[in-house]
Amino acid sequence: MSKERFTSRVAVFAIIRQGAEILLQKRVNTGYKDGFYDLGAAGHLEKSESLQMAMQREIQEELGIDVALADIEFSSIVHKNDTETNLEYINTYFVIKKYGGEPSIMEPEKNAELQWVNINNLPNNLINDRKLALENMVNNVPYSEMGWNHEYQK
Repeated sequence: MSKERFTSRVAVFAIIRQGAEILLQKRVNTGYKDGFYDLGAAGHLEKSESLQMAMQREIQEELGIDVALADIEFSSIVHKNDTETNLEYINTYFVIKKYGGEPSIMEPEKNAELQWVNINNLPNNLINDRKLALENMVNNVPYSEMGWNHEYQK
């Protein structure tokens, strides 16, 4: 008898930096954490896409800027058991320091605003695993777990 393998959702997130500032977007009409801040661009991995390819696509779709694959730097993974939605995610975070163009709201039906904020002065309504990913970036932590019966960081 063969075991059915679990399929997890995989998402990518862009930590777009300008010195000590990062770009945030405010979610609206998404059905998840509307009114909360999220990282500059985010989205789901699609079939036949690498993580970096998904990140490049999401940045172009959501912000209208161009990023070379070589400029998409891995930061960390947070394996999240979202207790609010009962969904499990493998969230992959990338740092973007170099890009072409000026970030703009390309999906106004999902993004209420863009805001540059100092990484040391984050808004209180930033989604929790995004806060953890930023802490991971600052502390060079490549992997964390969130929402399980235990919390793991290494």
